[in-house]
Amino acid sequence: MIDLLKKYAAKLVASGLCRAHEPLFMAVDDALVWNRPATPQPDSRCQPDSRCQADSRRQLLEGVLERLHVTSLLLARPTGVYQAVLAELARQALADASSGGSGSITPGDCETRTFLHDLPVLDELTPGAVAEALGRRKGCVVLHGGEAYIAAYGTVSPEQAYVTFSSMCFASFVAYFAQYLRRLRSSAASGADTEPQRAAFARIAAMIPPDRADPPALRPGPFADEDTARAAIIEAGRLTVEYGLVDSYFGNISYRLASQGANVADTILISQTGSSLDELAPCIDPCRMDGGTCAGLTASSEFSAHKAIYEGEAEQGARAILHGHPRFSVIVSLDCDKLGCELEGQCHRACATPRCVGGTDSCLFVPIVPGEVGTGPFGLCNTLPPAILGTSGARRGVIVYGHGLFALGAADFREAFATLMDVERFCREEYFRRVAALGG
Repeated sequence: MIDLLKKYAAKLVASGLCRAHEPLFMAVDDALVWNRPATPQPDSRCQPDSRCQADSRRQLLEGVLERLHVTSLLLARPTGVYQAVLAELARQALADASSGGSGSITPGDCETRTFLHDLPVLDELTPGAVAEALGRRKGCVVLHGGEAYIAAYGTVSPEQAYVTFSSMCFASFVAYFAQYLRRLRSSAASGADTEPQRAAFARIAAMIPPDRADPPALRPGPFADEDTARAAIIEAGRLTVEYGLVDSYFGNISYRLASQGANVADTILISQTGSSLDELAPCIDPCRMDGGTCAGLTASSEFSAHKAIYEGEAEQGARAILHGHPRFSVIVSLDCDKLGCELEGQCHRACATPRCVGGTDSCLFVPIVPGEVGTGPFGLCNTLPPAILGTSGARRGVIVYGHGLFALGAADFREAFATLMDVERFCREEYFRRVAALGG
């Protein structure tokens, strides 16, 4: 268990969400265990942000554990731009609460709608307050001493707390930048003064780290056998996480492997539902396209969309699908200049306005479509395949509203990965172009 705690603490640091030695994990094993040993008591030489604060945090988590039936807890301060956006959103939420608001951060991305709902914000870092908030949601934000903390729990594994923490950072980033652009559009129509928000935005935007510009050397295809295709899937999944093109490790990936006999259907090798894109070796299901296996039972929840795309690719013949959650691709998908639309609040499932990113100048044409996770009447299995089958060229992809980007590769994952990178770069530039056009 201690190794698991250390593993997920290290992942938070490696992904740039926390500074080294910041995440504090605890779990119930035979006894209470921690990802790091207790530190000496504070003395006059301790800096305010040093590890000398760890003992008080341990006492806090122990107090929370006494009040909740969970197996693991995580408390940490995000760093960099994530700290900045969370602190800003938390201050706004607390100000709203003082005038009757919900006191929560309410992002509009798909993962939050599906799994987190909203992010409770507290102004006291105490066991009772944190336990009460975690009794309602998987994680909460605490504004303490001017800094934002995230507390999260796991009922089965510390991995759950890690996922919640990471997803809250992603959701808050998306929420802050999407809400700022929406506010600019509203103020342009109403004449409202947003100068304080502009100053905060300029400070926070300057903290965004640059996108990776060096494409990885992915193995070339097409792949003739299952072992080679699996190795390519594992490689592409791991690099999608390393390049920061996903929320936490979420996303999915598949490869259509040609049949080895005249009477045998092609096989879709696809990541399992809930699997980690950076740890796919034991989590790839072989699903025959004729339904001749039951492997699809544990396959990605978006297997039906992948299958429909491959079935429609008879002429163009794409063999690879890579789905990630690039941040600005999600943010731009949430932006709309139709203020007061009658379908507002239902955009993720019922938007009927054709939208896209790109154009003739950019050599990109990437549609934006609605679609919910799963196979319901508004499921992306119904909206994604026809949209992506209608694309052409070297960069074939579709953004699902508030969800992320699906990209195709003709023979391997090189084109699909390049599409994720190119579209995210374009969306980041497009976002700031829209902000500038609105005077932000």
